Amino acid sequence: MMKTWLITGCSSGLGRQLAEAVAARGDRLVATARSTESLKSLCDRYPETVRSIPLDVARTGDAARAVDLAESAFGDLDVLVNNAGFGFIGAIEEGEPDEYRPMFEVNLFGLIETTRAALPALRKRPGARIVNLSSGAGIAGSAGFGFYNASKFAVEGLSEALADELRPLGVHVIIVEPGPFRTDFLGRSMITAVREIAAYAETVPARRQYRQTNNGRQDGDPVKAVAVMLQAVDAAHPPLHLPIGPRAHATAEQKLDSFRADIAAWRDISIATDFDPPDGAA
Repeated sequence: MMKTWLITGCSSGLGRQLAEAVAARGDRLVATARSTESLKSLCDRYPETVRSIPLDVARTGDAARAVDLAESAFGDLDVLVNNAGFGFIGAIEEGEPDEYRPMFEVNLFGLIETTRAALPALRKRPGARIVNLSSGAGIAGSAGFGFYNASKFAVEGLSEALADELRPLGVHVIIVEPGPFRTDFLGRSMITAVREIAAYAETVPARRQYRQTNNGRQDGDPVKAVAVMLQAVDAAHPPLHLPIGPRAHATAEQKLDSFRADIAAWRDISIATDFDPPDGAA
């Protein structure tokens, strides 16, 4: 059945690849980016089913206008994809507020406001989907990615709560957790802290080096990642968590193993925290 999609961050990366795939299969699409110039060719190829509109997720009112366009142009909205975002490399001590706060405005608060703007339309469509792009970095934290980890961990928690709220309404949430894919994420979508502190020389510089040596060389094929996302959206019972790629799956498995080990090692001590029963109580 034909669906109507609204996707943020369609100028490049997985967002652009997904927009191309959605349009190519004949679905209706509102493609968004901060500048729509990059979306002109997509609209020209699919004039009947694709519309574009500027959307800066950190700017008040943009999301509501995009939702209005979906409903006025196509009559409904079935799938929201919160894809817009960028990364940050730097130790927690190295990062400055003017460097990391804008990332939270886009990765978290922009996602929240876009979702809130779309929910009234999505609630009209039982079976609607909200796809939130998290990351393998939303599964486990690592040195040098702490601020990015924090933004994506917040997306994970928000999405789990949202899924619980929307389940009775027949609306599903899918948290997509990609590993490294060959997009420009390590290029134009990644910034690094200006300040470097020598005390972190054993951990953080390796992350900076990773960006420099792996940009455009990642193993993951974006076309295959998008195919998995489409299959999940179309599924009658979509997953809440969707790690994509071997690295993301390994990260999830390692996190679960570590979590279970900590729980088991400290279980007897950490659960003995209730009030003692009154004297004489059975």
